[in-house]
Amino acid sequence: MDMISYLSFFSERPDVFLLLVAALALLIGSFLNVMIYRIPLMMKNAWNQECREYLGLKPLTDDPEHLNLWMPFSHCTQCKKRLKPWHNIPVISYLVLKGRCAFCHARISARYPMVELLSCIASVYIAAHFGLTLKTVFALIFTWISIALIFIDLDHHLLPDSLTLGLLWTGLFATLFPVFASSHDAIIGAIAGYLIFAGVQALFHLATGKVGMGQGDYKYLAALGAFLGWQQLPALILLASVTGLIFGLVQIGVRHQFKSVPLPFGPYLAIAGWVCLICGTEILHLLSRLYFYF
Repeated sequence: MDMISYLSFFSERPDVFLLLVAALALLIGSFLNVMIYRIPLMMKNAWNQECREYLGLKPLTDDPEHLNLWMPFSHCTQCKKRLKPWHNIPVISYLVLKGRCAFCHARISARYPMVELLSCIASVYIAAHFGLTLKTVFALIFTWISIALIFIDLDHHLLPDSLTLGLLWTGLFATLFPVFASSHDAIIGAIAGYLIFAGVQALFHLATGKVGMGQGDYKYLAALGAFLGWQQLPALILLASVTGLIFGLVQIGVRHQFKSVPLPFGPYLAIAGWVCLICGTEILHLLSRLYFYF
Protein backbone atom coordinates (compact mmCIF):
# COMPACT_ATOMS: atom_id res chain seq x y z
CA MET A 1 0.00 0.00 0.00
CA ASP A 2 1.23 3.49 -0.89
CA MET A 3 0.80 6.60 1.25
CA ILE A 4 -2.43 7.65 -0.46
CA SER A 5 -3.93 4.21 0.19
CA TYR A 6 -3.01 4.44 3.87
CA LEU A 7 -4.54 7.90 4.16
CA SER A 8 -7.69 6.73 2.42
CA PHE A 9 -7.94 3.71 4.73
CA PHE A 10 -7.53 5.77 7.91
CA SER A 11 -9.98 8.42 6.71
CA GLU A 12 -12.57 5.67 6.22
CA ARG A 13 -11.69 4.03 9.56
CA PRO A 14 -11.09 6.83 12.08
CA ASP A 15 -11.38 4.33 14.94
CA VAL A 16 -8.29 2.49 13.65
CA PHE A 17 -6.49 5.80 13.27
CA LEU A 18 -7.23 6.74 16.89
CA LEU A 19 -6.13 3.31 18.13
CA LEU A 20 -2.87 3.68 16.24
CA VAL A 21 -2.32 7.14 17.73
CA ALA A 22 -3.09 5.77 21.22
CA ALA A 23 -0.54 2.96 20.86
CA LEU A 24 2.09 5.33 19.50
CA ALA A 25 1.40 7.87 22.27
CA LEU A 26 1.87 5.21 24.96
CA LEU A 27 5.27 4.35 23.53
CA ILE A 28 6.17 8.03 23.26
CA GLY A 29 4.99 8.49 26.84
CA SER A 30 7.43 5.81 27.95
CA PHE A 31 10.23 7.67 26.17
CA LEU A 32 9.06 10.95 27.73
CA ASN A 33 9.71 9.37 31.13
CA VAL A 34 13.29 8.75 30.02
CA MET A 35 13.62 12.36 28.87
CA ILE A 36 12.15 13.73 32.10
CA TYR A 37 14.58 11.71 34.19
CA ARG A 38 17.74 11.94 32.11
CA ILE A 39 17.82 15.37 30.46
CA PRO A 40 18.30 17.24 33.78
CA LEU A 41 21.02 14.75 34.76
CA MET A 42 22.72 15.21 31.40
CA MET A 43 22.62 18.99 31.83
CA LYS A 44 24.04 18.87 35.35
CA ASN A 45 26.77 16.44 34.30
CA ALA A 46 27.72 18.75 31.43
CA TRP A 47 27.81 21.77 33.76
CA ASN A 48 29.90 19.80 36.25
CA GLN A 49 32.40 18.82 33.58
CA GLU A 50 32.61 22.38 32.26
CA CYS A 51 33.23 23.73 35.75
CA ARG A 52 35.95 21.16 36.39
CA GLU A 53 37.65 21.99 33.11
CA TYR A 54 37.47 25.71 33.89
CA LEU A 55 39.00 25.13 37.34
CA GLY A 56 41.68 22.86 35.90
CA LEU A 57 40.41 19.77 37.72
CA LYS A 58 40.55 16.22 36.38
CA PRO A 59 37.37 14.79 34.79
CA LEU A 60 35.20 12.64 37.02
CA THR A 61 36.21 8.98 37.08
CA ASP A 62 32.66 7.70 36.46
CA ASP A 63 32.60 9.57 33.12
CA PRO A 64 29.03 10.90 33.31
CA GLU A 65 29.19 11.99 29.67
CA HIS A 66 28.21 8.44 28.70
CA LEU A 67 24.69 9.17 29.98
CA ASN A 68 22.32 10.07 27.16
CA LEU A 69 18.76 9.35 26.10
CA TRP A 70 19.71 5.98 24.61
CA MET A 71 22.46 4.64 26.87
CA PRO A 72 22.60 3.05 29.32
CA PHE A 73 19.56 0.89 28.66
CA SER A 74 16.54 1.18 30.96
CA HIS A 75 17.35 -0.11 34.42
CA CYS A 76 16.08 0.02 37.98
CA THR A 77 17.35 3.16 39.73
CA GLN A 78 17.74 1.16 42.96
CA CYS A 79 19.37 -2.17 42.08
CA LYS A 80 20.71 -0.96 38.68
CA LYS A 81 19.65 -4.18 36.94
CA ARG A 82 18.74 -3.84 33.27
CA LEU A 83 15.02 -4.18 32.64
CA LYS A 84 13.67 -6.81 30.27
CA PRO A 85 11.58 -5.69 27.28
CA TRP A 86 8.38 -6.96 28.91
CA HIS A 87 9.14 -4.80 31.96
CA ASN A 88 8.82 -1.70 29.78
CA ILE A 89 5.34 -2.17 28.32
CA PRO A 90 3.60 1.17 28.99
CA VAL A 91 1.10 1.10 31.88
CA ILE A 92 0.59 -2.68 31.64
CA SER A 93 4.00 -3.56 33.11
CA TYR A 94 3.40 -1.21 36.03
CA LEU A 95 0.06 -2.86 36.78
CA VAL A 96 1.36 -6.42 36.41
CA LEU A 97 4.38 -5.71 38.63
CA LYS A 98 2.12 -3.86 41.10
CA GLY A 99 4.31 -0.79 40.94
CA ARG A 100 7.50 -2.53 42.03
CA CYS A 101 10.80 -3.54 40.43
CA ALA A 102 10.79 -7.12 39.13
CA PHE A 103 14.22 -7.76 40.71
CA CYS A 104 14.58 -5.85 43.99
CA HIS A 105 10.88 -5.05 44.49
CA ALA A 106 11.65 -1.38 45.11
CA ARG A 107 8.62 0.84 44.65
CA ILE A 108 8.25 2.48 41.23
CA SER A 109 6.86 6.00 41.10
CA ALA A 110 3.26 6.23 39.91
CA ARG A 111 4.38 9.12 37.74
CA TYR A 112 5.64 6.71 35.05
CA PRO A 113 2.21 5.31 34.10
CA MET A 114 0.67 8.74 34.72
CA VAL A 115 2.92 10.35 32.08
CA GLU A 116 2.16 7.51 29.66
CA LEU A 117 -1.60 7.84 30.19
CA LEU A 118 -1.42 11.64 29.92
CA SER A 119 0.44 11.30 26.64
CA CYS A 120 -2.12 8.81 25.37
CA ILE A 121 -5.23 10.76 26.37
CA ALA A 122 -3.93 14.11 25.11
CA SER A 123 -2.72 12.59 21.84
CA VAL A 124 -6.00 10.81 21.12
CA TYR A 125 -7.88 14.04 21.81
CA ILE A 126 -5.56 15.89 19.40
CA ALA A 127 -6.10 13.25 16.69
CA ALA A 128 -9.87 13.29 17.18
CA HIS A 129 -9.97 17.09 17.16
CA PHE A 130 -7.79 17.77 14.11
CA GLY A 131 -8.38 14.50 12.26
CA LEU A 132 -6.11 13.05 9.61
CA THR A 133 -4.32 16.33 8.86
CA LEU A 134 -0.90 17.89 9.11
CA LYS A 135 -2.16 19.83 12.12
CA THR A 136 -2.33 16.57 14.05
CA VAL A 137 1.34 15.78 13.37
CA PHE A 138 2.60 19.14 14.62
CA ALA A 139 0.09 19.26 17.47
CA LEU A 140 1.31 15.85 18.69
CA ILE A 141 4.92 17.05 18.67
CA PHE A 142 3.81 20.16 20.55
CA THR A 143 1.95 18.02 23.10
CA TRP A 144 4.78 15.58 23.75
CA ILE A 145 7.40 18.29 24.22
CA SER A 146 5.03 20.19 26.51
CA ILE A 147 4.52 17.13 28.74
CA ALA A 148 8.28 16.68 29.11
CA LEU A 149 8.75 20.37 29.93
CA ILE A 150 5.98 20.30 32.55
CA PHE A 151 7.53 17.55 34.64
CA ILE A 152 11.14 18.67 34.20
CA ASP A 153 10.22 22.16 35.39
CA LEU A 154 8.22 20.79 38.31
CA ASP A 155 11.16 18.65 39.44
CA HIS A 156 14.15 20.87 38.71
CA HIS A 157 12.88 24.37 37.82
CA LEU A 158 14.53 23.93 34.44
CA LEU A 159 13.27 24.39 30.89
CA PRO A 160 16.03 22.79 28.79
CA ASP A 161 17.13 24.58 25.61
CA SER A 162 17.08 21.26 23.77
CA LEU A 163 13.29 21.19 24.21
CA THR A 164 12.29 24.87 24.15
CA LEU A 165 14.45 25.72 21.15
CA GLY A 166 13.44 22.47 19.46
CA LEU A 167 9.81 23.50 19.88
CA LEU A 168 10.59 26.98 18.55
CA TRP A 169 12.23 25.66 15.37
CA THR A 170 9.42 23.13 14.90
CA GLY A 171 6.89 25.96 15.13
CA LEU A 172 8.78 28.02 12.57
CA PHE A 173 9.10 25.00 10.29
CA ALA A 174 5.33 24.43 10.52
CA THR A 175 4.74 27.89 9.04
CA LEU A 176 6.09 26.69 5.70
CA PHE A 177 2.82 24.84 5.07
CA PRO A 178 1.30 26.82 7.06
CA VAL A 179 -0.35 24.92 9.90
CA PHE A 180 -1.26 27.11 12.88
CA ALA A 181 0.25 30.48 11.95
CA SER A 182 1.80 32.24 8.99
CA SER A 183 5.54 32.85 8.85
CA HIS A 184 4.96 36.56 9.48
CA ASP A 185 2.84 35.95 12.59
CA ALA A 186 5.15 33.22 13.89
CA ILE A 187 8.31 35.32 13.61
CA ILE A 188 6.65 38.26 15.36
CA GLY A 189 5.27 35.83 17.96
CA ALA A 190 8.72 34.39 18.68
CA ILE A 191 10.31 37.83 19.03
CA ALA A 192 7.44 39.27 21.08
CA GLY A 193 7.23 36.18 23.30
CA TYR A 194 10.88 36.44 24.24
CA LEU A 195 10.88 40.21 24.74
CA ILE A 196 7.70 40.29 26.85
CA PHE A 197 9.15 38.09 29.58
CA ALA A 198 12.62 39.59 29.23
CA GLY A 199 11.10 43.04 29.72
CA VAL A 200 9.03 41.94 32.71
CA GLN A 201 12.10 40.38 34.30
CA ALA A 202 14.19 43.51 33.69
CA LEU A 203 11.57 45.72 35.36
CA PHE A 204 11.19 43.27 38.26
CA HIS A 205 14.96 43.22 38.77
CA LEU A 206 15.13 47.03 38.75
CA ALA A 207 12.33 47.26 41.31
CA THR A 208 13.40 44.48 43.69
CA GLY A 209 16.97 43.53 42.81
CA LYS A 210 15.84 39.91 42.52
CA VAL A 211 15.55 37.43 39.66
CA GLY A 212 11.88 36.58 39.29
CA MET A 213 11.97 34.54 36.10
CA GLY A 214 14.51 32.33 34.35
CA GLN A 215 15.55 32.67 30.73
CA GLY A 216 13.99 29.29 30.02
CA ASP A 217 10.59 30.96 30.39
CA TYR A 218 11.59 33.58 27.79
CA LYS A 219 12.55 30.88 25.30
CA TYR A 220 9.46 28.82 26.03
CA LEU A 221 7.11 31.75 25.43
CA ALA A 222 9.06 32.53 22.24
CA ALA A 223 8.47 28.93 21.12
CA LEU A 224 4.76 29.19 21.89
CA GLY A 225 4.61 32.45 19.97
CA ALA A 226 6.32 30.80 17.00
CA PHE A 227 3.88 27.90 17.08
CA LEU A 228 0.65 29.82 17.64
CA GLY A 229 1.39 33.31 16.27
CA TRP A 230 1.62 36.63 18.08
CA GLN A 231 -2.17 37.02 18.23
CA GLN A 232 -2.42 34.21 20.81
CA LEU A 233 0.15 35.66 23.23
CA PRO A 234 -2.21 37.90 25.29
CA ALA A 235 -4.71 35.09 25.83
CA LEU A 236 -1.92 32.60 26.51
CA ILE A 237 -0.21 34.79 29.13
CA LEU A 238 -3.54 35.60 30.79
CA LEU A 239 -4.58 31.95 30.93
CA ALA A 240 -1.15 30.86 32.23
CA SER A 241 -1.19 33.56 34.91
CA VAL A 242 -4.69 32.65 36.13
CA THR A 243 -3.82 28.94 36.14
CA GLY A 244 -0.57 29.62 38.01
CA LEU A 245 -2.38 31.79 40.55
CA ILE A 246 -4.98 29.11 41.24
CA PHE A 247 -2.43 26.31 41.64
CA GLY A 248 -0.18 28.57 43.70
CA LEU A 249 -2.97 29.39 46.15
CA VAL A 250 -3.84 25.69 46.38
CA GLN A 251 -0.23 24.80 47.20
CA ILE A 252 -0.04 27.52 49.84
CA GLY A 253 -3.34 26.40 51.37
CA VAL A 254 -2.96 22.62 51.17
CA ARG A 255 0.79 22.16 51.56
CA HIS A 256 1.30 25.30 53.67
CA GLN A 257 4.05 26.25 51.24
CA PHE A 258 5.60 29.61 51.97
CA LYS A 259 5.12 32.45 49.53
CA SER A 260 8.90 32.87 49.28
CA VAL A 261 9.30 29.39 47.74
CA PRO A 262 9.67 29.85 43.96
CA LEU A 263 7.03 28.25 41.76
CA PRO A 264 7.88 27.07 38.24
CA PHE A 265 5.89 28.91 35.57
CA GLY A 266 6.65 26.47 32.74
CA PRO A 267 3.82 24.02 33.56
CA TYR A 268 1.23 26.80 33.41
CA LEU A 269 2.63 28.07 30.11
CA ALA A 270 2.38 24.49 28.80
CA ILE A 271 -1.24 24.11 29.91
CA ALA A 272 -2.19 27.51 28.50
CA GLY A 273 -0.33 26.80 25.25
CA TRP A 274 -2.10 23.48 24.78
CA VAL A 275 -5.50 25.04 25.42
CA CYS A 276 -4.77 27.83 22.94
CA LEU A 277 -3.61 25.23 20.43
CA ILE A 278 -7.00 23.52 20.67
CA CYS A 279 -9.36 26.46 20.96
CA GLY A 280 -7.28 29.62 20.64
CA THR A 281 -9.62 31.19 18.09
CA GLU A 282 -12.62 30.75 20.37
CA ILE A 283 -10.68 32.25 23.30
CA LEU A 284 -9.75 35.31 21.21
CA HIS A 285 -13.38 35.78 20.19
CA LEU A 286 -14.46 35.55 23.83
CA LEU A 287 -11.84 38.09 24.94
CA SER A 288 -12.82 40.47 22.16
CA ARG A 289 -16.47 40.26 23.24
CA LEU A 290 -15.51 40.97 26.84
CA TYR A 291 -13.37 43.90 25.72
CA PHE A 292 -16.19 45.53 23.76
CA TYR A 293 -18.66 44.73 26.55
CA PHE A 294 -16.66 46.59 29.17
